[in-house]
Formats: sequence, C-alpha cells, structure tokens
Amino acid sequence: MWSKQQIIYHQKAAKLLIKIKDLTLKYIQKNKNISEHGVQQFILKQFDKYNLIMDNYKPIVAFGENTAFMHYFPKKKSKVLQPENLILLDIWARLKIRNAPFADITWMAYYGEYVPTKIQRVFKIVIRAKEKSLSYVGKQLLEGVMPTGREIDMVMEKVVTDSGFFQNILHRTGHSLGVTNDHGREPGISIKNKQRIHKNLGYTIEPGIYLPGDFGVRSEIDFYVSSDDKLIVTTDSQKEITII
Repeated sequence: MWSKQQIIYHQKAAKLLIKIKDLTLKYIQKNKNISEHGVQQFILKQFDKYNLIMDNYKPIVAFGENTAFMHYFPKKKSKVLQPENLILLDIWARLKIRNAPFADITWMAYYGEYVPTKIQRVFKIVIRAKEKSLSYVGKQLLEGVMPTGREIDMVMEKVVTDSGFFQNILHRTGHSLGVTNDHGREPGISIKNKQRIHKNLGYTIEPGIYLPGDFGVRSEIDFYVSSDDKLIVTTDSQKEITII
C-alpha cells in the first residue's frame, strides 16, 4: 500500500502527465508532419524537463492503423502523421524520487475537421465502459463493500459485449500502479483477480477496443480508494476526442 507521501508523489506525477499530454498535443498541432517517433522523443524530453522517469518501456505514440496494436512502440523509422489519422498517446512516469509511484494516462486525438462516425461510436463505447467501471467502484464503496478486480472488470466487459465488440477486447480493464521498473503490477483489475482492491493503492481503468488493420481506442484514468473509503480520481477523464 502507498504511504501518505507516496500518494502525494503519485498526484504530482499525474498532474505533470496531464501537462505533458497538453504540451504534446500542442506540439503535434504545430508540427503536423511529425512522425510517431518524433512525438515520442518530444515526450521523453518533457520527462527530463520535469524530472520524471519511466520503467523499461518508452511512451506509446500511434497514428492511424497503428492505434489498432494494443502495445505499439514506434521505432526510429515510423509512421508520419497524415490527415484523417487517429492518434493514441499512452504515457506513464513517476517522480525521480525514491519509492515514488507511477501515474499512467491514455489520450485520443484526431487530425482532421471531423471524427468519422465509426471512430466516434467506438470511442463512446470505451468512455461508457470506463465511466461505468468507475461508477461501480463508487457505488460499492457507498454500500460499504470493497469491489474485487474481477467484478470491476466484468462491468467493463458487459458494456463492450453488449455493444458487439467482445472479440475486440485485447486487454482487461486495468492494473495497479507500481513503483520501480514496473508501472503495471498484478493482481489488478482483471477477470483473474478475485481479490478485493486495496485502499491507498493506485489503479488504472483503461478499457480499449481494437479493430485489427483499422484503428483502436483506449481511454485511461488513475484512481485510489482512501482510508475513509472515498474514491479519488487523480487524472483527467477524457470525454471527447481532441481535434488537432
């Protein structure tokens, strides 16, 4: 479990990630001929600037059909942004302080005037799955019950399944947030975890739908349950796709 100081460290990291996300979107707006690798390098420079460190992996930056890969890490020779491209940014980091825990966010953007209907439809399903999963945690806490990772995961699965995309769930709902070289620890929020989630420990909720060869959508927030059973969300929660 996190100490009070670790919670503060996490909250600071979460705020910095939101700031870096905003700076990155502005950078893409001004440099629309940028590559995925170029955006990744910009993010890494911001990590250095704000004294953040990663685990063993670099940020995920995906354009267009590459968003359909669940864990896409661009190489130096990577896709250049094109009009009508969907953009996925998945960034995680922690303060460069001993025992500081990670924060982790995923954000979607689109280079074009209007987001296509099929992308909007999938995005709205993902957002609904995220919000219902989080709402379930809150309702359980009000009833004096700490939910299990499996129960929260099943809320996500029902939303996506009822919308006809069960086969496009390539990863589960979320994970707990680590400290050293592993930003995602298990057991987390998945069908395999029948244990109740812990107080004062950060978790992600990050449902995703992936259509191979076409596009993928993921939306991610961080939260923890306080000692007095309050649900605390520590990151922004995306509601609409950002237009570039």
